[in-house]
Amino acid sequence: MSQILFYALGGLQEDGKNLYVIEVDKKIFILDAGSKIPSNEMHGVDLIVPDISYLEENKDRIVGVFLTHAHDEHIGSVYQILSKIDTKVYGSHFTIAVLKDKFKHDGFNYNPDSLLEVKSRSSISFDDIKVRFFELAHNIPDCCGIDIQTADGNIVYTGNYNFDQNANVDYAAMFRNLAVFSKEKVLALLTESLGATNSQSRGTILEFKTRMNSILTESDGRVIFSLYSNDILRIQQIINIAIDNNKKVAVIGKKTQRLLNQAIELGYLSIPEKYNVNLKYIDENNKNDDKNMVVLVTGERHEPFFMLQRMSKKIDRLIHLNETDTIVVLTNPLVGTEKMSARTLDIIYRVTSKVYTFKSELLPPANASREEIKQMINILKPRYVIPVIGEYRHQYACSVVADCVGYDEKHILLMDCGDVAEFVDGKYIGITATVKVGELMLDGKAFGNVGDVVMKDRELLAEDGVIIIAANINPRTKRIIVGPEVVTKGFIYDNDPFKIMEKIKQSFYIISERFLTQKFINWSEYKAAIKGDISTLIYKTIKRNPIIIPVLISTDLENVKKEEVKSNELVGNTDSVVNE
Repeated sequence: MSQILFYALGGLQEDGKNLYVIEVDKKIFILDAGSKIPSNEMHGVDLIVPDISYLEENKDRIVGVFLTHAHDEHIGSVYQILSKIDTKVYGSHFTIAVLKDKFKHDGFNYNPDSLLEVKSRSSISFDDIKVRFFELAHNIPDCCGIDIQTADGNIVYTGNYNFDQNANVDYAAMFRNLAVFSKEKVLALLTESLGATNSQSRGTILEFKTRMNSILTESDGRVIFSLYSNDILRIQQIINIAIDNNKKVAVIGKKTQRLLNQAIELGYLSIPEKYNVNLKYIDENNKNDDKNMVVLVTGERHEPFFMLQRMSKKIDRLIHLNETDTIVVLTNPLVGTEKMSARTLDIIYRVTSKVYTFKSELLPPANASREEIKQMINILKPRYVIPVIGEYRHQYACSVVADCVGYDEKHILLMDCGDVAEFVDGKYIGITATVKVGELMLDGKAFGNVGDVVMKDRELLAEDGVIIIAANINPRTKRIIVGPEVVTKGFIYDNDPFKIMEKIKQSFYIISERFLTQKFINWSEYKAAIKGDISTLIYKTIKRNPIIIPVLISTDLENVKKEEVKSNELVGNTDSVVNE
């Protein structure tokens, strides 16, 4: 009896953090290991990665990590796996190069032998199981799909893909591979879902080039494009169009610059040296206002909007917008950045009216549309369709596509992270178990978790501020020597700030009287009482929940004087020795 299990530690019913696991007769194959960008309310969190506790507990059964492409949503937590599990990571030439650059930049020490490059259309054998990579089109170089060949049939994981035939992909080879998998019998197709809600055909690369050429031809000043840093192929398209129009090109964005350098070194991108401009900081002699220049403003999530705002307000160090500039916004707002996007456009229009925005339907595709998903299903003819990579609405839309081509609900698996789908002898048994799932919030360097308590404190700090109550207390006489001093940061007062301050001090005195009349001072309970009582007081008074930080300093003046005398005597003795 053969057994196959499928489950996800991330990437189902969410956008990002993709990490899928196939277990074939107890052997664990990990498909992608991504991260997720935090939402705006996650104050100070830089990255979110999956909890891999289950993989750590079963690390002896792990065969390897197999990567589809170099976007952070698919490789962002590889370091986490390698820091805790000794295993191999397989990916295309460009994907491995980007990983190595990330590790170097983050200062992560790893075993170089753990990162292995594979070519598209190559295969790796693990006893009776074979893993095959095949080329797919996406908006980043060297994108691959992954096929796991088992005795019960192939399990095909697409990663992100599209069928835009203007992309630089060997389509003949891609379709040949898909046809081979289909003939061998496909047990399950794990297809991306992000574009499944898009029912309309999207703009082609040819249409995109025509529109961009028109904008560059009509402009009489600088043209500034906003782009997401992970959209490498679109960045190259803009660079090519600019060069065709004899324009110089400047790229702004540290991460993008690193990616571009990698792509240029590996031959995936090309920027002729005579067209490449390295901008210097603006000063009296340098304005970076060459009218024959194209500027690419790049970044992740909110960063392109933030930089455009700085440029509009003339506080950026590299570019100050003026009325002759043309702005082309190619960054459709992501979830959580809609307000910032709208605000950015409003600020830009105060400087220049030459603003072009393009909705996703007008841009070349990055993810498979409804028709492309349908095409993938019809080519492979899998027994089961499992929508992955996307929120629930995307997964559901993908299931509707599968239903349209003849699949019933018994052969479409809508799953959540942690659900374990079991196949025995090539037949789906059901969700037979669950595995531990969760997420780790990372702050600063990509190591260590920001816990729920810290996040709650940050939310309170952001919303209601902090109040520090400091006092010097003599533990021997049990008297308050100095204080209490009340210091506030980010705390909103009512109309009478002195009144709330007096209430805080009075509450402090009442609490102190209760603890300073006891035989011994219990400092921890003393502080806890201050935090609790003053928090209650402030909420009842002005309906706010600031963080309360009591600072109680044990101070015995007689001991301080004795220490000063000893110190003076020591200094005096030293002086006398020196004098002698």
